[in-house]
Amino acid sequence: MKKEKISFSKMSGAGNDFVVFDSESFSHLNFDKNQIRKICDRHFGIGADGVITISESANYDFKMNYFNADGSTGSLCGNGARCAILFAKENGMLKSNLTKFLSNDSEYSGEFISEKEIRFNLSDPKKIKLGFKVKAGNQLIAANFIDTGSPHVVIFIEDILIDPINPKKNYKNINDVPVVELGREIRYLPEFSPGGANVNFLQIEKSHIKIRTYERGVEAETLACGTGSVAAALVSNLVKKFSSPVLLITRGNDKLFVDFDVENNEFSKISLTGPAEFIFAGEIQKSFFE
Repeated sequence: MKKEKISFSKMSGAGNDFVVFDSESFSHLNFDKNQIRKICDRHFGIGADGVITISESANYDFKMNYFNADGSTGSLCGNGARCAILFAKENGMLKSNLTKFLSNDSEYSGEFISEKEIRFNLSDPKKIKLGFKVKAGNQLIAANFIDTGSPHVVIFIEDILIDPINPKKNYKNINDVPVVELGREIRYLPEFSPGGANVNFLQIEKSHIKIRTYERGVEAETLACGTGSVAAALVSNLVKKFSSPVLLITRGNDKLFVDFDVENNEFSKISLTGPAEFIFAGEIQKSFFE
């Protein structure tokens, strides 16, 4: 008896990796939380930070749905959106290099420039809150919050004490910051319940920003976070006077560029530009999900 196989593509957006299914493939799946978790498991599945489905849409070039590795959904994924644009381009779903599409039922646009340069346009941010304190790592840490399609806490590493009893010793190098430990603690703080928040740590340089992110839904540090990079750029404009475009260097050492207009501390015309690529194509047995 021939076993039924389901095709997929493995893609990466600046090190943020995804398993992508087209409509023909995902028609065999219901994408419940258990299926998503099995797909994203790096030991017993394909392995990824999330799952993306791409399907046709009557009024748009395509429809994208995004699922976190834990099976949760409803939030925006900036690096995933760039991968979806590349997937749609390579599969003949775009009429030009410009595109309008749906992501989790919200309208977005973007532009295919090259695999190394795909632009994704975001909606205006919500719920900006600056200069409050969070309790983590046995200390009070200055933090900022902004929703760029997903909720993000933004922390500058110089505001974190290496030793809570020594107020004169702060982090200088982002590689030394315990991102997973602090990120997990902050992600679950009651002030961000019930959904929690992603947590971004920034090292400010003269010409760019180094960023590391703990992502909810993955429950780990990822090599990049698109909406987190946008959050970092916008907060750095408000707090550190960084002007557009902002260059961010990710944990995976990729470059992401965030462009925006700002007037009276209100943002518009926000975009995220960076690479996306196909890693490999494969097939998985349908019995894997049974």
